[in-house]
Amino acid sequence: MSRSFPVPSLAPLIASLWLACAATFAHAEPMTDVHALAQKEQQPLLDTLRDLVSIESGSKDIDGLNQIAERVAGQLKQLGGTVEILHPTDVYRLDDTPETIGPAVHAVFKGTGSKKIMLIAHMDTVYLKGMLKDQPFRVDGDKAYGLGIADDKQGVALILHTVAMLQKLNFRDYGTLTVLTNGDEEISSPGWRSTITKFAADQDVVFSFEGGGTDGTLRLATSGIGSAYLTVHGKSSHAGARPEGGVNALYELSHQVLQMKDLSKPEQGLKLNWTVSKAGTNRNVIPADASAQADARALKVADFDELQKALQEKIKNRLLPDSRVELKFEVRRPPLEANDASRRVAAYGKTIYGEIGLSLKVDEKATGGGTDAAFAALKTSGAVVEGMGLSGFGAHSNDAEYVQINSIVPRLYLATRMIMDLSTGKLK
Repeated sequence: MSRSFPVPSLAPLIASLWLACAATFAHAEPMTDVHALAQKEQQPLLDTLRDLVSIESGSKDIDGLNQIAERVAGQLKQLGGTVEILHPTDVYRLDDTPETIGPAVHAVFKGTGSKKIMLIAHMDTVYLKGMLKDQPFRVDGDKAYGLGIADDKQGVALILHTVAMLQKLNFRDYGTLTVLTNGDEEISSPGWRSTITKFAADQDVVFSFEGGGTDGTLRLATSGIGSAYLTVHGKSSHAGARPEGGVNALYELSHQVLQMKDLSKPEQGLKLNWTVSKAGTNRNVIPADASAQADARALKVADFDELQKALQEKIKNRLLPDSRVELKFEVRRPPLEANDASRRVAAYGKTIYGEIGLSLKVDEKATGGGTDAAFAALKTSGAVVEGMGLSGFGAHSNDAEYVQINSIVPRLYLATRMIMDLSTGKLK
């Protein structure tokens, strides 16, 4: 017996397939536009980089820092931002902080969405005024050379041209896009650390544009850097005729250093090493004063707090009761600790890089020195991602600092797409 069955309509299936294809094309088209625009933006970025490198801006060169701040502020104003050149009012005085701190440039771009995104980099370098004439900006093959080009003028240029790309794409779906470039990073940001922390506190994401190393690695953690300073006051006396009349500051300093030598906790990344000491004036005089300095490293903010308490407790135990011992501890830069928000953002960056056929490394373990990203992370629950800058090599080297030109397009594409997709909810 034959039986007839109703033939299901193919219309819903066809409609579903069409919508899936349309969604794919809708996603692919702006991606193609962004990549093509990044390619067009490469030469303008190199032009900006040449201009920035041609301005000497050592951390203590206030004239140079004012000049580069004007250059950066001018470009941000042309891009439509509300821009101001700031001068520090809240300075955290460190042992080597100069009397005058260079400016920072602050710009805000207001959009139509709700997400708050912040881009940071620094304008200062470690180089002395006058070195530029022997090592001007130059391009050699796939490398662009110059003093401070990798650390961190490439970061400033990348921010400027990422903002330019967003403008050219008519993209304004973010809530606010904040830019901050400071002039004192290389001296531990004494003038701008509190400002970075304050501006970053309510951000959804902070992208820091320090260089990505030779392989473009994003970093979610950096080491904290601290310094301990011991000062001992004793009493001088003739070392031969009346040594008992003195209070030997060198003896007390030696006692203090020795009782503090085991405060490191390598298993948790906490290190304290005494590295510099000074005592006495003459061979035949009991030293009245002595001092020592230590380098401290930590992977967690709380570790520095515990170390400071331990040091203060130790100095209560004196070898010579008549001596006076003082201890000062500086957090030159706190550690940056990876959090879940940062991990999600970095993982999405891997996806974006994959779209252009590249792999992206992400490092959750602290290596090397600290950066301003750590100040940004102090009071925010949002993501903080370091290493968004160009690939390069030779930071703090006076004859080999360069960036890799072939990393410009991928990095422009990465930064622009991250901002766009975070703003539109694709990156949650």
